[in-house]
Amino acid sequence: MATNTVEIVQDSLQALLDDPTFLPDLEGETREKAFTSLVSILSTPNHVNKSFLRIALENGKVVRIPSFRVQHNNVLGPYKGGIRFHETVNEGEVANLAALMTLKNALHEVPFGGGKGGVVINPRNYSEKDLYLICKKYVQYFSDILGPDKDIPAPDVGTSAREMDWMMGEYKSIRPGESYRGSFTGKSVENGGSLGRREATGKGVYFTFRYLLYDFVKKQEKWLSERDNIFAKTALSLKDKSITLAVQGFGNVGSVAALSAYQCNHLNNKVVAVSDRNVTLYNSDGLDIPNLVKFVENNRGDLPTTEKELEKADVKANIMDRDEVLTLDVDVLLLAALENQIHQDNMNEIKAQFIVEGANAPITTEADNFLSDKGIVIIPDILANAGGVIVSYFEWLQGRETQFYSEEEVFKKLYEKMEQTFESVYPQFFGDPFPLRQNCYIHAVMKLSTIMYRQGKLY
Repeated sequence: MATNTVEIVQDSLQALLDDPTFLPDLEGETREKAFTSLVSILSTPNHVNKSFLRIALENGKVVRIPSFRVQHNNVLGPYKGGIRFHETVNEGEVANLAALMTLKNALHEVPFGGGKGGVVINPRNYSEKDLYLICKKYVQYFSDILGPDKDIPAPDVGTSAREMDWMMGEYKSIRPGESYRGSFTGKSVENGGSLGRREATGKGVYFTFRYLLYDFVKKQEKWLSERDNIFAKTALSLKDKSITLAVQGFGNVGSVAALSAYQCNHLNNKVVAVSDRNVTLYNSDGLDIPNLVKFVENNRGDLPTTEKELEKADVKANIMDRDEVLTLDVDVLLLAALENQIHQDNMNEIKAQFIVEGANAPITTEADNFLSDKGIVIIPDILANAGGVIVSYFEWLQGRETQFYSEEEVFKKLYEKMEQTFESVYPQFFGDPFPLRQNCYIHAVMKLSTIMYRQGKLY
């Protein structure tokens, strides 16, 4: 079963119900009623919008393509979340990811709510003109619920700055004279996007791990050594080690995270394996990540799959099955592909001591519990992959102010924002013997619950 945000929200609220320091004004029967309201509100989306896009394809066929926009909660601000183009998109998945966005924004104190969109296609099967029409139709069908102060989409799996540019252009055409720059984020820089937005998620993913091991563990070594905490022991075991990393997924997130690790001077780490939809590449001495990035950029996003292509890329590696990346004997596994990659059937084969979730929900609930019980440190998606939405917020602000930050300023602000979150969750995680995911959810639920209580939304 996939990681279910609803279940974790319910568990978080149950833990908070018994904490007298949280919302102390609520007592007895009144407290129980308020928490029942919170479970109901945070376990369900505000709106589920669904439509079948009618598209006249370039090949002469007319198709009807299922599409979604789920708006989970907007108590902190406008709905915010990506639009993914993938053949596995379904309503349940989109609703779950919309709830995750609500919690992610709350955890990092980004003033947005949670939303998510999806179109059930494999974009590789459509021409550029077809994809342009799909983007236009998506905006046309959902234009009433989108907008800079309503619901602000961004790229996700299968979409990029190109699709956001097309969508914002259509939004502008539909609503002439209205504010439009903040209607979509993740746009190209030339079209009002932010410098650093494409790299933000990947850089944030690696920074989350680097900060934990370099900034936090090294500074808190004595304190950690005194903790009766299985996760503290795992973290300390890597402190002075030459660290090996494997990266599943070599798209925008995985390739940037891998390059960040390759270039990092703070940790003694090397990327020994990367994978994509076709292949795993492995080299125990470390892969040449810059050369792989160049090859991928010139080969429609795919890694080398043959000895000839490896030679062309000037990369030395062993070619392996794509799923072997998950079970390699490495210290750190960075998941930057899709949902449900580690599950009941392969969780016993995982050898990494650290797992970083660059993708959303890449570990099922069963596997998450199993791996955590073994002392494996899992840095969850809600914490690790928030770089995209944080820089989307910066883009939204820049569009409103029509003043733009340099790339250096963007990354400085991103790291400062993420550090604030780390300082609130890492000490508690290593002080209490339960998983980091649950710590993060509790922090997020506390924020949302407090705001809803102050706004009188629990009665």
